Amino acid sequence: MKTAEEFIELLELEQHVEGGYYRSSFKSESDFDEKRSLWTSIYFLLKTGEVSHFHRLTADEMWYFHAGESLTIYMISEDGELTTAQLGLDIANGERPQVLVPKGCIFGSAMNKPGYSLVGCMVSPGFTFEDFELFNQETLLADYPQHEEIIRRLSRSENK
Repeated sequence: MKTAEEFIELLELEQHVEGGYYRSSFKSESDFDEKRSLWTSIYFLLKTGEVSHFHRLTADEMWYFHAGESLTIYMISEDGELTTAQLGLDIANGERPQVLVPKGCIFGSAMNKPGYSLVGCMVSPGFTFEDFELFNQETLLADYPQHEEIIRRLSRSENK
């Protein structure tokens, strides 16, 4: 089995602003509008101790499990409800190889066991950083104090 470092090198992944590593893998040849493709896809990898910090997109994002350890995707809906989804291959224990993150929800992810998790993410309409919003702890705690534990785990303080 490959290591996280081998996947990072072989797939030419680079650090992502939300945490972990990524690389664009595919992009639709059709346009959604003048700024976005119909869809885009990336590889995304987390290593032990890393998380995907809470962020929000203006488009749906489908996650696909590829290799390594399963992970949990944490989603805060527009009405403040926190839900989780398990991305992995242990179907009998509630994991799924595909998980949809609906547009407009705030979400992040963390691995369930040490190691690494290699996933794919497809966004439709296609991803642009103009459609991406990264959250800090202070903003999220002010809006969703009931989710303090996971907010502290999956977001950075604005002072860091």
